[in-house]
Amino acid sequence: MSGVEGQAPSPLLTPAGNISGTYDVVVAGSGAAGLVAAIRAADAGLRVLVAEKAALLGGTTAAGGGVMWAPNNHLARQTGYRDSHEDGVAYLTEAAGHVLGRGEVEWYVRTAPRAVAYLDAETRVSLTPIARPDYHMEWLGAADGGRGLDNDAFDPSGYPGLAEAIRPSSYFPLLTMTERDRLNGRAADPELLARRAATGVRTMGGALVGSLVASALDRGVAISVSAPVEDLAREGDGWTVTLGGTAAGRTVSAAAVVLASGGFEWNPRLLRAFLPFPVTPISAPSNEGDGLELGLKAGAAVADMTAIWGVPVISEASHKYDGARSGRMGNVEMTLPGSITVNAAGKRFVNEALNYHDACRVFASVDPQTGRQQNNPAWLIFDAAYLAKYPVAGSPAGVRAEWMTAGESLEELAGNAGIDPDGLAATVARFNADALNGVDTEFHRGATPQDRFLGDAANTPNPCLAPLDSAPFYSVRISAGVLGTSGGLDTDFHGRVLDRHRQPIPGLYAAGNVSAGVFRNNYPGGGATLGSAITRAFAAGGHLAEFLSTSRDFRDV
Repeated sequence: MSGVEGQAPSPLLTPAGNISGTYDVVVAGSGAAGLVAAIRAADAGLRVLVAEKAALLGGTTAAGGGVMWAPNNHLARQTGYRDSHEDGVAYLTEAAGHVLGRGEVEWYVRTAPRAVAYLDAETRVSLTPIARPDYHMEWLGAADGGRGLDNDAFDPSGYPGLAEAIRPSSYFPLLTMTERDRLNGRAADPELLARRAATGVRTMGGALVGSLVASALDRGVAISVSAPVEDLAREGDGWTVTLGGTAAGRTVSAAAVVLASGGFEWNPRLLRAFLPFPVTPISAPSNEGDGLELGLKAGAAVADMTAIWGVPVISEASHKYDGARSGRMGNVEMTLPGSITVNAAGKRFVNEALNYHDACRVFASVDPQTGRQQNNPAWLIFDAAYLAKYPVAGSPAGVRAEWMTAGESLEELAGNAGIDPDGLAATVARFNADALNGVDTEFHRGATPQDRFLGDAANTPNPCLAPLDSAPFYSVRISAGVLGTSGGLDTDFHGRVLDRHRQPIPGLYAAGNVSAGVFRNNYPGGGATLGSAITRAFAAGGHLAEFLSTSRDFRDV
């Protein structure tokens, strides 16, 4: 961080009664997308209000891992990773060239590093490249690390009240992603976690939100919580924004509005309308599609409405977030040696170490004979040796949680779980023979660097394979889930919301999951969700600042 060191922090949050009647820019949502757009606008001297629907800041960014995917960023090069613009273009073309044009690929590979450079030089965000390889190392231009950027632990002590104002993680421990990756699936140091909890230190997505909120406060951005944007109306050259919650009935005039309010994964009505299969969300439950519907009311077009940021999810009755039934990412448990994932027929159906987005696609496969999903839900199967070594969905290693089904034999487990016993026995027999040889002959699990990254390096010869042969045996239901929806409002390279004629709606911008994702339902590498959100928000903030500075001095109205 440079450029803002030593500045005194502004008062933390703006009470509803202190919200002004006029701002240059109103931003709906306080995740990374909304905050990046707000900070860039404030850098241009614009008066900015961030209106957050929930009582806590950060949205799904704060709930999640916080990694951003950015090819050819300067931090990776400084750390010794090799990358180039040309390699980034080649890889993204392989990953999404079937749905992205050359200009769109070039735009992202050119703009994402600029966003990283801005965050590094001009804000309190502190990023560290991680050794996580791209999700398809076999593709031209792939990088074995450096494109994923982790957030260093953030200490909010310079901003009294900030630690309490940020949404807690849905379940991630107070570790950086780098620290978590080094654990090989094992539990973290409880003393470190206790120290960080006692001092308010945030990590992963919470660290990103904390550092961005601090940067916004440095610039005098007004931030209000429990103040959802409930209506938008075009008035002359600007917008009238109606707020709800604690600011119910208050209207604000703004020259520009940025919708950054998250996806619609917690809205059953919208899910039924747009998604072809049920999903379990693990994002902020405030993501109910408010911004999407506001944009539609304003005349916006939409794109990729069936797209999601998919992930296999372990969800039991005890897994709640903000009081809502949620879950935990299950990809690490699926990758670690000594487990398999099977469907109701007892058969494996995917390389369990495949990246979570692509693995989730297979969960939703439809059986052509029945027309029903054949792998959703599925079951994570593991043995006593696995349970003794690794935590499972938040349950400590060695502890059988009440939501785990058990059996003294595979046949007993299958009967208790509702899985075909003959199918499971045959699957485990084949898998165990492969595991002893270190080669998965069915799905090639652990055959690539990206597979092995989340495995257990101490397990040889394959960090992703070990036989299931220690009774008792256990199962946990695992199903298709989402980090968020990734279809939404159609935008251009500047983040301007487009109408059905693909013309920009004046003064209306969108970034993050309220807008159609940059990669169009593809996931090139870990951090693609935030890469899409931050890069578009960076572009939107810069463009709206230019738009307002060349149109009129709205601040004098």
